Amino acid sequence: MNLPRLAFALVIAFTALQAGATPADKPVYDPALAAATGADAHGMRAYVLVILKTGPNKIPAGPERDEMFKGHMANIGRLVDAGKLAVAGPFVAQKGVPSDGWRGLFIFAVSTVEEAQQLVATDPVIQKGEMVAEYHPLYSSAALMLVKEGHGKVAKDSF
Repeated sequence: MNLPRLAFALVIAFTALQAGATPADKPVYDPALAAATGADAHGMRAYVLVILKTGPNKIPAGPERDEMFKGHMANIGRLVDAGKLAVAGPFVAQKGVPSDGWRGLFIFAVSTVEEAQQLVATDPVIQKGEMVAEYHPLYSSAALMLVKEGHGKVAKDSF
């Protein structure tokens, strides 16, 4: 998957959320929510998109790998709880074929690549070299900041 296709997929996903809305259903602007999510006048904000790719050091199956991924998930939870990470998730293989080494993504609620680099450096998969990170400034809906709340309402189990 390349970056333009990923961006297109994200736009389609957000558009789909509004697919059933009619003018009568259109939400009323909420200035308090806009402020809480860091929205500008267009309901947008700065983020940094991080693409996680396969790194140079594949950790073999076993306790070290299990502990690394346990730490990876704990780190994600910590960053979400701190309000720094809006979205995270893995890329999935199609028909058993990996996504060209693309492993996952983070969307950080920070305005600079340098801030995102500092946060990513805390992740065990990066520290061990299992994955490497690629950084891209992103301007997107401030509503991404509401994913944590929404996810908590639809997730029966946690990782």
